[in-house]
Order: sequence, then structure tokens, then C-alpha cells
Amino acid sequence: MTRQKHSKKEVEDAVKFAETEGWTVLLGGGHAWGKMYCPYNDVECRCGEFCIVSIWSTPKNPWNHAKQLKRVVTNCTTHKKKRLEDENLRDVPSKEDQE
Repeated sequence: MTRQKHSKKEVEDAVKFAETEGWTVLLGGGHAWGKMYCPYNDVECRCGEFCIVSIWSTPKNPWNHAKQLKRVVTNCTTHKKKRLEDENLRDVPSKEDQE
């Protein structure tokens, strides 16, 4: 099932970015248009402070709100660790490459 699009293009792009990074988006939640949930929900991930992010329905400045949403996704400490681990695994030559 596809979700409803956000009315502001900038915010919709940020939400799509979060979804490609593994975040879950659920609509509703009080005054918010929806909420984004971190895929890791790790205790070490900023003590859980940023594991849930509200998506405003009518932000005063959509560009700034989109920037804030993207920043939360890219600065997720657990996600950064996983990304670095994946990059390190790609940089390590395989046994076949060494022979």
C-alpha cells in the first residue's frame, strides 16, 4: 500500500530519502502529518532521542523542515556505523583478489 504524499515537495523529497535509508513513515500522530521511525531503534543511537521524528503538516519554511529531516537521517549514529562497516568491507580485498 502506498502512503499519501506530503503537500510540500521539499518535505516529500526528504521523506522519500528517509524511506530509501530504511526509515519507516507512518501517517498521523496528533498535529503532525506523520512520523519517521529509525530502522535501528538502538539504545546507543543518541539515547533514543532521535529515533522518532515528527513530520509537520504545514511547516513555516518547508525547505528548512526538509533539511532538518534529512539531517536527522544522515546523522543517525547507528546508521553511520553501519555505513562505515559496509564501506570497510568493500575496501578489504577478497582472497581471490590477493592471489
